[in-house]
Amino acid sequence: MKPARTMVFGPSHWHVPLCAERIGVRHDVIGVSDEDAGSARRYADLWDAPVYGRWQDLLAAHPDAELAYVFVPHDQMREACLALIDARIPFVVEKPAGVSRSEVADVRAAAESAGVPIAVTFVQRGGPTEQWLSQAGPAVYESTQFIAGPPDRYLSNGSPWMVERSRSGGGCVINLAPHFIDMFLRSAGQREATVSAALSSALHGRGVEDFGSLTLTTSDGRICTIQVGYAFPGSALKRHCSFTRIGPNGVASIWTDGTASFTATDGATATRTIDVDSDPLYDRFVDAVADTLDQGFEGLPGIRDLEDAMAIVWDAYSEGNLTP
Repeated sequence: MKPARTMVFGPSHWHVPLCAERIGVRHDVIGVSDEDAGSARRYADLWDAPVYGRWQDLLAAHPDAELAYVFVPHDQMREACLALIDARIPFVVEKPAGVSRSEVADVRAAAESAGVPIAVTFVQRGGPTEQWLSQAGPAVYESTQFIAGPPDRYLSNGSPWMVERSRSGGGCVINLAPHFIDMFLRSAGQREATVSAALSSALHGRGVEDFGSLTLTTSDGRICTIQVGYAFPGSALKRHCSFTRIGPNGVASIWTDGTASFTATDGATATRTIDVDSDPLYDRFVDAVADTLDQGFEGLPGIRDLEDAMAIVWDAYSEGNLTP
């Protein structure tokens, strides 16, 4: 299969290093754009592609592109997505695809009206964590903790706008929680849940929250607690995480070191060590994008899945009180 002629908007995003090599293998990158010229040049050299300072100029130069990746700052996502939809170019977008509920809804509505497929980087789908938890059956009760490194890491990894609330839309909740909201909704067979939330920036004192605790409840009584944070020290360990799912088949649990257990309803327990690092899942996602582009990203998470998760995130921001 001939690699798709691909544009990359915003390669300074911190996820791009996780999949840059694979993007070069699976796609024909015809141009990159970024407000950070140094980061753009790094990837332009890797992909042997020209650099544009603005994504608008890149799109104008290649209106016949076959694929795009949208990694721009959150406050530019709606405009970039709508421009690609107008050009009828399929694309991949990082969450959250906007800085408000209405912006994400605008993108979803425009894409559906135009018939432009969008894939969303919910990389946990089908990964080792989701596979292990699935042994419990559909989630009835679920608990997730995912505590990543401090917010100041974004000041040095090419995405300083992530600590500016007006540009990012929020902190750890908008950035980390959508993955686990999606994972719970998907398992529970639901698209909606009510949420209560508490948010805080007490640890680092930045303008975005560095800890958020969410409790989701579905109409049929399923409950999920999600705690996310920018509160783990800078470390090779990267993060703390733990997952527990209780379902009709038993209880499945996973810890930071990958230790995993499943206890079935008959009392039998199985244990294993799995890879809980989400970073390698981005290469796998690029492969899936390349493999399904001709089928409109069939089987991959899409913009409606993102809108469902982000609706809960925006409710959490409305309901939670950021302190101090």
